[in-house]
This record gives sequence, structure tokens and C-alpha cells, in this order.
Amino acid sequence: MAAQGQKKSLDNPDETRDFEQGKLQTATLADFKVARAILQPGWKWSEHVKPLAQTESCQVRHTGYVVSGHMKVVMDDDRSEVDLGPGDAYVLEPGHDAWVVGDEPFVGVDVSTEMVEQFAKEEEDKGLIDRAKDKLSGQ
Repeated sequence: MAAQGQKKSLDNPDETRDFEQGKLQTATLADFKVARAILQPGWKWSEHVKPLAQTESCQVRHTGYVVSGHMKVVMDDDRSEVDLGPGDAYVLEPGHDAWVVGDEPFVGVDVSTEMVEQFAKEEEDKGLIDRAKDKLSGQ
């Protein structure tokens, strides 16, 4: 059997998740999943994704590469920090907050399956409106 090649462009992703101050574009090829995060200046996980994730900190493991921009990552223990910039490869374990630093958008390519399947994704059974109603009613 001859070897086959596959490709997909993140400029024409399988899925795009838009959220406040950012978006995630994903593609799947066989068992390989990839995501491109484009995060605007002022984006912060705890402000812009936490309402979707409904966790105190990001619980997704990230493995990727920074294309452009800068990001500060602070682990939940408050003792570990990582500054990411163009050309950096990274592995970030679950349990962190992160934010864009400076005036340039952060663009990162992440090859973590968790990133593609979970990041900035609403609960499967509830939409934003239902969750907002729950929050207002004190549930």
C-alpha cells in the first residue's frame, strides 16, 4: 500500500470558536488534531474563557508553538510563570491562567487533542443563555 499524505489549512478550519477577544480555529486529519488560537491584546483566560469553561483556571494541557505575539502564563501555585514569545515551543500543564502581553495579537498553534476538543467550548448540554439564567437565579 502506498503512503498517503493529507493536509488541511487552518485558514479554512473544520471549526471556528469565537469568544470575547479571541478565536480558535481547529482541523482534524485522521488521528491528528491541531488548533490555532488568535488572541487579541487585552485577552485574559480568567476573564474571557472562564465563563465558558466554568473552572477556576484553565484545565487544558497545551503543547504548541508561538507564531507571533507574547503571552504570560501563571500556574495555579503562583510560583511558576512562563513568558511565551515568537518561536517558542511550549508544554503547559492544566491549572493556569494566561493573558496577552503588549499591543500585538498572540497567535499560537497547539497540537494538544484537549485544546481542540475542550478549549473555549461551552458545556455540551447548556448554552450561554441558559447558563446566564442559572447565574442570575443563583443556581
